[in-house]
Amino acid sequence: MTTAPLLYVCVRPQQGAAAAEYESFRTAMKLDESAVGHLDLVREPLTDDILERYSGFLVGGSPFNLADPESTKTDVQRRVEAGLERIASHVAAGSSPGSEGPAAMFTCYGIGVVTRMLGGEVSRAYPEDTGPVGIELTADGRTDPLFGGLAARFTALTAHKEGTASAPPGATLLAVNEGCPVQAYVVGDRLYATQFHPEPTTKAFTERMAVYRDDGYFESDHYEVVAGRVLAASVTEPARLLQAFARRFGPAAA
Repeated sequence: MTTAPLLYVCVRPQQGAAAAEYESFRTAMKLDESAVGHLDLVREPLTDDILERYSGFLVGGSPFNLADPESTKTDVQRRVEAGLERIASHVAAGSSPGSEGPAAMFTCYGIGVVTRMLGGEVSRAYPEDTGPVGIELTADGRTDPLFGGLAARFTALTAHKEGTASAPPGATLLAVNEGCPVQAYVVGDRLYATQFHPEPTTKAFTERMAVYRDDGYFESDHYEVVAGRVLAASVTEPARLLQAFARRFGPAAA
């Protein structure tokens, strides 16, 4: 365990949703604000010293889609993707047994960035509706230092328009489900990526849904029905995953 803090990396243009996501990560890990920094990659540059100052990086979701044609992406989205690739590459370079490099947890939109960086394919072929889904650990997942402490089958929250058919080169598949076959993987021993959202409570997720109500993740006039399904779900295991990440890679103060 290190004394350096973790860093939440915001890739959401909507500042209210980003602030809430930061709080969701921090509270899920049971860390105070001194243990989790904040970088708004939409509005701030990623500098070399940032890569060296933190023990780990937490990348949240975004309304951006990696699989969209490059010609349709804004300069902001391209800059965000380039910054995330720098973080993933930096972590992957030091992600080997015995390494003391930083760790990372890339989630939702972030898993696509890591997948592409590793030579995998991200497409619109594996979307999942907004709400709770079943997740199953693979044999490797059941023995992984982080995932191995979870139930072999659990419920998590998803809302995404893209995914991938198989883990990219160099990655070990940790979790799957029928609708989206790659739910989590690890590269080396410290670069983790999940398709599902590990951080929000069901209430926080419905509040995020309200922000993106008209963004095509669900029929806007079905909000109450979808929100009711979310609030009725039990999503205990994803927070336990983040707590395991914080214990393994977070600051000693945790």
